[in-house]
Amino acid sequence: MIMDKRLINEIEHGKFLIKKGAGEIWNWETPAGKLRWKRRVNMLSFSLRSDQSVLEIGCGTGYFTKELIKTGACITSIDISPNLIEEAINKIHSKNIKFKIENAYEMSFDNNSFDAVIGSSVLHHLDVDKALQEIYRVLKPGGTICFTEPNMMNPQILIQKNIPAVKRKLGDSPDETAFFKWALRKKLKKYLFREVKVVPFDFLHPLTPPYLINFIEKVSYFLERAPLLKEIAGSLYIYAKKV
Repeated sequence: MIMDKRLINEIEHGKFLIKKGAGEIWNWETPAGKLRWKRRVNMLSFSLRSDQSVLEIGCGTGYFTKELIKTGACITSIDISPNLIEEAINKIHSKNIKFKIENAYEMSFDNNSFDAVIGSSVLHHLDVDKALQEIYRVLKPGGTICFTEPNMMNPQILIQKNIPAVKRKLGDSPDETAFFKWALRKKLKKYLFREVKVVPFDFLHPLTPPYLINFIEKVSYFLERAPLLKEIAGSLYIYAKKV
């Protein structure tokens, strides 16, 4: 397995996440965080079927894996971090899941292996050009990709991903970034993906007080459909197909 500095940093970051608590760092454990997690689960899994072979990239400790297996699909979940994979294996036991330590730039799978490739908040940790080329290789013709990633147009994300001191304080890895939707759409088309969708979503902050969650969710519904304002949503939903 060829390792560049970025991947080495991610392995070290995995150790940090285990020590500090991955769920807390990723903000999945707050009341609002749990709702955000559930929404992403639905986005990633809504089209999965029990007869499909699915690759989950960047499974971490299995926050999404534990729900993906409920689709009945044959799930292969990978991560570069042995520490995160070990925790996922210890937590999740199912006949339709297989965990592997893999480099997303040069995976061990054959060409055209998977019906779908999915992941939450993983592409922004990677050299996205290398990752997209490799994802395309292992995806079957007609197969789909589905990811949720941070939106660089969001003011907080812009600061968090570009100021090193803020990144460290919030528990980010050194190299992680975020995406502008038009640039990401252009990359997907460059690597021959079709039916490309990159859609901003999510105005519910994970630290939203519980008493404000219902209100913010209602406001978010309108903001996600409002011209211009929707562009600064916190996340991007990414979908594309291999022809």
